[in-house]
Amino acid sequence: MTSIRKLLATNIKTYRNELGLSQSRLAEQVDTATHYIAMIEGGKNFPSAEMIERIAAALGKDSADLFAITPIQQDWKEAILEDIEKLIADRIFALRNKPDQPQC
Repeated sequence: MTSIRKLLATNIKTYRNELGLSQSRLAEQVDTATHYIAMIEGGKNFPSAEMIERIAAALGKDSADLFAITPIQQDWKEAILEDIEKLIADRIFALRNKPDQPQC
C-alpha cells in the first residue's frame, strides 16, 4: 500500500526535478520557505489544500496529479513483477532439470 504522504512527496520531487527547479526556487514560486518544501518532499510535513494548489500550479500540474501513481512508477512495478516471474520460472526449470532433485 502506498502512503498518500509518500506519494505526494515523491510526485512533487519528481515533477520539480523534471522542470529543473531547486527546492529553493519552488519555495520562492509558492511563497514559502525552502525548509518547508524539503519537509514536504521528505514526507515529514503534509501541506494544506491551499499549498497543494500553489505547488501544483508552480509545477504546471493539476492538484490531483500530485497524488497520482505516475505511469513511470506503474512501469517500474510491472518491470519488477516481470523480473520476479522470470526468476521463478528459471529456478523451477533449473530444479526440474537437475538430476539429483525430485521432480516438481
